[in-house]
Amino acid sequence: MIYLDSAATTLQKPPAVARAAANAINHLASPGRGGHRPAMAASETAFACREEAAALFHVTSPEQVVFTFNATHGLNIAIKSLVKPKNRVVISGYEHNAVTRPLHAIPGVEVRVAEGPLFDQAAMVESFRRELDRGVDAAVCTHVSNVFGFILPLEEIAALCRAKGVPLIVDAAQSAGCLPLDFQALGVAFVAMPGHKGLFGPQGTGLLLCAGEAEPLLEGGTGSQSLSQTMPEFLPDRLEAGTHNITGVAGLLEGIRFVRRQGVEEIGRRESCLIRKMGEGLTALPGLRVFLSEDPEAQGGVLSFLMEGRDCEELGEALGDRGFALRAGLHCAPLAHRSAGTLETGTVRASVSPFNREGEICQFLRAMEGLNKP
Repeated sequence: MIYLDSAATTLQKPPAVARAAANAINHLASPGRGGHRPAMAASETAFACREEAAALFHVTSPEQVVFTFNATHGLNIAIKSLVKPKNRVVISGYEHNAVTRPLHAIPGVEVRVAEGPLFDQAAMVESFRRELDRGVDAAVCTHVSNVFGFILPLEEIAALCRAKGVPLIVDAAQSAGCLPLDFQALGVAFVAMPGHKGLFGPQGTGLLLCAGEAEPLLEGGTGSQSLSQTMPEFLPDRLEAGTHNITGVAGLLEGIRFVRRQGVEEIGRRESCLIRKMGEGLTALPGLRVFLSEDPEAQGGVLSFLMEGRDCEELGEALGDRGFALRAGLHCAPLAHRSAGTLETGTVRASVSPFNREGEICQFLRAMEGLNKP
């Protein structure tokens, strides 16, 4: 099988990730829940993971790095900390349901969509500027579209929000680990990310970078201030009720170390090269609609396409039968499809990681050529 679905989860992991998770199962207890060696070792592992993440994303203090179950969990914390009933919120036109559904669940929230053509970064900046000028209480923006790989101009959007005093939440589900992300320089309120995608950790892990106050989604034991019946005021304890997924955290620690050794820029460069090769090869085939940016700087390691006269789900299944793992459909992001004009059809999506090779892309293109013949 050739795996081309890393936008959902990276299947290929550095070997150290599995070794660390296995070691954790056998040797680590609950962090913060005892003075014995297995508990202390777990606490050391958790803190080391916070330190590595803080260094990677330029976070002032490791305590600002909160463990979550996934990016969706982190986005729910962030959104429900900042957005109150009847608030006005601006989002991009390329957001995932992990953003739109939590907003929809808050009564009376007015959601304004910053519209912009696919891969047009300048138009996206201007659209955010217009909505911010109208007055909003908060903003949410994905860094990279999970459907099209569109890299939104996050630095410019963050600067606009800072100038207006509007707190910004960033969904880094598709950028963490493959695009530079400087938490301090951005000056945003929160950045949410999964552990199981570009950070190469196990499923069921995630990180939420917090600039300041946040409201917990869950209440319970934290191993601290046990006499109080309210959650601690300090991070990360305020947002981490219950036993940690220390097995996942141990694996995530090794995934982050891998990213730091490889270098975010190098990982991003490799993924971009693979997607350009794939996109250009598909574009050369007749009867295909390929969503490839003319500007390589506007697209990450994700590519969507359609075949004329063929349902995208059927095409995805046919590719699966030939040994290629991709995803077809709406990818939990109907707003992005509405923005790009593919809401009625969905797309077939290919996404890569640094573990993919050019030879795999060539095999995929040959398979597509075969499927494209009458």
